[in-house]
Amino acid sequence: MRSADPALETLWSPFDAGLLHWPGDGGALFMGARAGWPLQGRPLPGLVCEQAWKPQADALQRQGLSVVAGDDAKTHYPLVLLLPPRQREQARAWFARALARLAPGGTVLACMPNKEGAKSGEADLARLAGPLRSDARNHCRVFWSAPLDSPADPALVEAWQALDAPRWIEDAGVPGGRFLSRPGVFAWDRVDPASRLLAECLPANLQGDIADLGAGWGYLAGQLLVRNPAIASLDLYEADANALALARGNLQAWGAGAPIGFHWHDVADGVPRRYHAIVSNPPFHAQGREERTDLGRAFIAAAADALHPGGRLFLVANRHLPYEAGLGGLFASVRLLAQRDGFKVIEARRA
Repeated sequence: MRSADPALETLWSPFDAGLLHWPGDGGALFMGARAGWPLQGRPLPGLVCEQAWKPQADALQRQGLSVVAGDDAKTHYPLVLLLPPRQREQARAWFARALARLAPGGTVLACMPNKEGAKSGEADLARLAGPLRSDARNHCRVFWSAPLDSPADPALVEAWQALDAPRWIEDAGVPGGRFLSRPGVFAWDRVDPASRLLAECLPANLQGDIADLGAGWGYLAGQLLVRNPAIASLDLYEADANALALARGNLQAWGAGAPIGFHWHDVADGVPRRYHAIVSNPPFHAQGREERTDLGRAFIAAAADALHPGGRLFLVANRHLPYEAGLGGLFASVRLLAQRDGFKVIEARRA
C-alpha cells in the first residue's frame, strides 16, 4: 500500500513526465527529505538527503539512502530538491539556501501542499530564481527553476539565508534572561506555557542521573540545573538536531555545572540507560498537524523502562490527552500536581 505523502509523490512527477532528468554527474541534495515509496526503485546516483528530524532520518537510512542532519555549505549540486517547511520565514531561508547550494547550470525543484502555502512558496522562489515552471496535482504544487548560472536576486538570497539563523531571544523566565533559538523549532520565540508550568512544579531535591525526554532548545534542562544543584548528570534526548544544537549553546551560556549529554535520538525507540528522575513535555504532533497521542504514550513507556526503582517521572501534557490510564499501568503511583491554561502536570513514581 502506498504511503499517504502526496507532496513527496508530486515532487517526483516532473521526472516521471520527462520534464526533468536526473543529473548524469554531481548528484543532488534533497532538503527536508522524507522516506516513502516514490524513492524506491529509482536510480538516484549521488543523492544526499538532508533531514534534521531523527525518525525521518532513520527511515531514509533504512531505505539505503545517504543522510546528513545539517547543512554542508561547501558542496554544490546540479539539482537541489526540497519539501519546504510550513513556517514562512524558515521556508524562505530554505529557498535561499537551495540557491546557494546550486552548481552553475543547476535546477531547484520544490513541492508544497496547497493548504500549506504552495502559491506563496512558488512566488517566493520566483523572487530568488526568476521565472518558474509549475504543475498542480494531488492537492499540491510542484515548481522548478530554469537552469541557473546565478540567482535572479543574489542580494535577496543572501538576506533570506539569515531568516532562520540562530538568534538570541529575550525572556526573563529562562536562566540568564535569554535563550538561543531559531524559526522552525518548537516554541522557537518563547517559553511554551506547558513547559513553564512543568518547571514551576519541579522539586528542588533531585539528585543522581536525570534525563529530559524531548528537550527542545533546553528550557526544562536549564530549570532542572538551576533548581537542583545536587544533580550528578543530565542527559537531553531530542529528535530535532537543530533544537539539540540550540540546547547545547543555551546550557553552555547558562553556565551548567553538571556533566551534560546531548543525544539526537527518537525517544519512541526507547532510552539506552537508567535514570533517577525524568522530565518530559512530550510531543503530541509529529511533523504533521494531526494529533498523535501514541507519541506521548511511547514517551511514557520509554520513561518507565528507563527509571531506576523508585524513580520519578514529571510529565506535562494537554489536559484532554488520556495518559493517566497508561501511566497507571506502568507506575506504582500517579498524582496530579497542577492544572492551568489547559495543561496538567503529573508525577508518576516507579515501584
